[in-house]
Amino acid sequence: MAYQDWLPTAWKRPADEATPFGALRKQIDSMFEEFDGNLFDRENAFKLRSNLSETDSEIRVTAELPGLTDKDVDVSVSGDQITIKGEKKSEKEEKKEEKGREFHRVERMSGSFHRSMRLPFEIDADKVNAEVKNGVLTVTIPKPAENVTKTKKIEVKHSG
Repeated sequence: MAYQDWLPTAWKRPADEATPFGALRKQIDSMFEEFDGNLFDRENAFKLRSNLSETDSEIRVTAELPGLTDKDVDVSVSGDQITIKGEKKSEKEEKKEEKGREFHRVERMSGSFHRSMRLPFEIDADKVNAEVKNGVLTVTIPKPAENVTKTKKIEVKHSG
């Protein structure tokens, strides 16, 4: 987004950046430009947001996929890497053939997404379970026997 200076002309000084307040203003303006650019970036609008958690016996990946079903997402495994990809179509694209429908505003995010994650072990693809429920993808990956950790609680004693 192009820089827009909203200060009245009378308030501007040619050497404004040389002062501490001028430098601060420039940094704040730059921060808002970067924020605004990311906020309204429609090219990469749909981003896969995910969590990765672990227990002694498995790793679980959960990802937000609002409005998507199991047919819209692809989960694949290769070696120690898991990949989640798919595409969320915009309502404008879905309804373009509906006669007389004209969109005046489109704010819902859409686009393709792709996310790969490496794990510290080879993944057995036959044991991976993936399901979509209420717009959340859950992928459960069992750890191989040699990577399963057994946690033992150690008693803490009081001395003194």
